[in-house]
Amino acid sequence: MGQRIKTKLPKGQDQLVVALDVGSTKVCCFIARVDGDNKINILGMGNRVSKGMQNGTIVDMEQVEASIKSVVESAESMAGETVTDVLVNLSAGQPRSKVIEANVPINGNGVEQMDIDKLLGQASDGILVDERHLLHAFPACYAVDNSIGVIDPRGMYGEKLTVALHVIDTAVGPVRNLHTCVARGHLNPSKMVLSAYASGLATLVDDEMDLGAACVDLGGGTTSVSVFAKHSMVYANTIAQGGHDITKAIAKELLTPIEHAERLKTLNGNATATSSDVHDAIDIPILGEDERDVDGHVRIQKSQLIDIIEPQVVETLEKAAACLQESGFDRVSGKRVVLTGGGSLLPGMQDLAQKILGKQVRLGRPHGLSGMAENTRGAAYSTCAGLLLYAVKAPLEMGEQKSLSVRQGSAAGFGGFTNWLKRSF
Repeated sequence: MGQRIKTKLPKGQDQLVVALDVGSTKVCCFIARVDGDNKINILGMGNRVSKGMQNGTIVDMEQVEASIKSVVESAESMAGETVTDVLVNLSAGQPRSKVIEANVPINGNGVEQMDIDKLLGQASDGILVDERHLLHAFPACYAVDNSIGVIDPRGMYGEKLTVALHVIDTAVGPVRNLHTCVARGHLNPSKMVLSAYASGLATLVDDEMDLGAACVDLGGGTTSVSVFAKHSMVYANTIAQGGHDITKAIAKELLTPIEHAERLKTLNGNATATSSDVHDAIDIPILGEDERDVDGHVRIQKSQLIDIIEPQVVETLEKAAACLQESGFDRVSGKRVVLTGGGSLLPGMQDLAQKILGKQVRLGRPHGLSGMAENTRGAAYSTCAGLLLYAVKAPLEMGEQKSLSVRQGSAAGFGGFTNWLKRSF
């Protein structure tokens, strides 16, 4: 048996897949061809500085629209293709993640696809969205009687078939705003994917996805947290705080332009202080002064810069640690956290994250794709790469299989399977 009951792109078909990552500090687009064996080859890409976004939320629709058009046109020109349907990431909307459970009797028979369809249909009746947008709803894993953690139950015999359904919903407004900006570029956002989901798919290896691992993506405007176990995402959250908040703190404290604050962070920044920092001096331009004038600069110790950066990083990582604790998947020590996103490139970040998260931490880069340019193979492009991988690795979701019936009601009584997932992780 495979790792998925169904995938979005059936094998044997060549298709174009387009990923559009609309971030707070950059917008990028990958156009890829997926061959009959579900291997992904990137044909074209576009990338530019993002404008009109703040901490994952759209604040200027015209600027976001212009950024989207620009990167898609660049990717189309490189690929020699004209595209319409795109997979788009979403970081805003205060996503809520929960696992609900449903079961159906199979009365000693072997599980067939019709049993699974009936089960998922029943599970959908437990979804409570409270006038929010249903972003994801997919089976995390199955159980046949006491055999819990089954990936594909077809053909198994037992008395009862159970599913743990992972549901993520978000506020409606940010979804509509992003949809509008994409559509104005004559594009069809065929699916919006939570950034945390995409980043995990791009950076976690198979054993991490099976045994249990978390992905923390330190982006420019947001920090995404996702947890995977048994090859499925079982928890996700988004923190409205990222690397650009560090840049703004530097600019504010040192009274230097944002552009130079970003440069200071990139060239001289560190997540933790070192003994040599008090001896290293840095010249910085003063806000409002002529940077070409020697009097328009001031000299500071590198330690002063680190004193601004470190508390910001600590706060972000502590919020990520709180997400993992809140999820219930942080109970077992010695598990893996994969750190990715542009913020993970800050020197000292891995050691500090390991200390604050209390986990084994490695730096993650996107994998599983060919044709990536050298400058797009880094951690900053994990979300965009993950959108492509979503097309071939993620299971079909409820709304993609049938018309999803969402009702207002209680999902009470779905605790046992969720507890098993947490214990397993």
